[in-house]
Amino acid sequence: MRVVFMGTPDFAVPTLEALLDSRHEVVGVVTQPDRPKGRSGKLQPSPVKEKALEADVPVLQPEKVKDPAFLPELEKLAPDVIVVVAFGQILPESVLNLPKYGCMNVHASLLPKLRGAAPIQWSVIDGDKESGVTIMQMDKGLDTGDILLVEKYTLDPKETGGSLFDKLSKLGGPLLLQALEQAEQGKLSQVPQDHEKHTYAKMLSKALGEIDFTKDAVVIERLIRGLNPWPSAYTHLDGKMLKLWDADVKAQEQTPAGKPGQVVEIGKDYFTVQTGRDLLVIRSLQLEGKKRMDTEAFLRGYSLAEGSILS
Repeated sequence: MRVVFMGTPDFAVPTLEALLDSRHEVVGVVTQPDRPKGRSGKLQPSPVKEKALEADVPVLQPEKVKDPAFLPELEKLAPDVIVVVAFGQILPESVLNLPKYGCMNVHASLLPKLRGAAPIQWSVIDGDKESGVTIMQMDKGLDTGDILLVEKYTLDPKETGGSLFDKLSKLGGPLLLQALEQAEQGKLSQVPQDHEKHTYAKMLSKALGEIDFTKDAVVIERLIRGLNPWPSAYTHLDGKMLKLWDADVKAQEQTPAGKPGQVVEIGKDYFTVQTGRDLLVIRSLQLEGKKRMDTEAFLRGYSLAEGSILS
């Protein structure tokens, strides 16, 4: 097939690589415009653009795909199919209806669960036992199209947003190639989503990471893992931001040993914080202005006392 690939972040790159290594022809790549990055404000191309240029594939970067000037450019590429992976814009019907095989989206959740912008992190935060990748036939809604193929993945008990990101990004390419193969053979079936069962994965923000110690320890521990490595879960100690990178839950059957956020026990390589229910055992952290470290190293250099409050 003649394929136009639409994507932007590093999550989309492995699927683009799979297409470039396949028998299909990637005739063009569409990605978001270069954006300023860092203090210098220097324009930075997207990871997808970098990969496309490396492969000598033409790149289009419309500010808005709904711009009437963009469609003729797309038509010139004469795609049989458009593959979309985390592109970042809603496609108009003029684009959706252009290719023979329509537009196929590689989405990092088991649709209809976790439609939207951040399904990987929310899968961990929500405590899902499994996640996966869905190949979807796109329509004009937000992740509402028919399901073509699904690959499931069972989450590790200590899965983080970062580790799940890496694993699911590698599932998309092979699954997409299966979908293209079946489409060519006329064997691809479309299964409508059960829209009543959908959930939504809202965009991540730094504010989401502020820990509320009145919540259950199991909820906080999932938040820590889900927001690792970005935007991170955090609290404050002695007026400084304290990011928490790894923690365990310790069941507490007796009366709480302190108020939520209070340090109730300090060991050689851990300290324990009271939550709304059960205890949170801190294993890895990062104090403002310092590097990430395990708790043992932190305690050697910081005089933490029982009764201290994280807030």
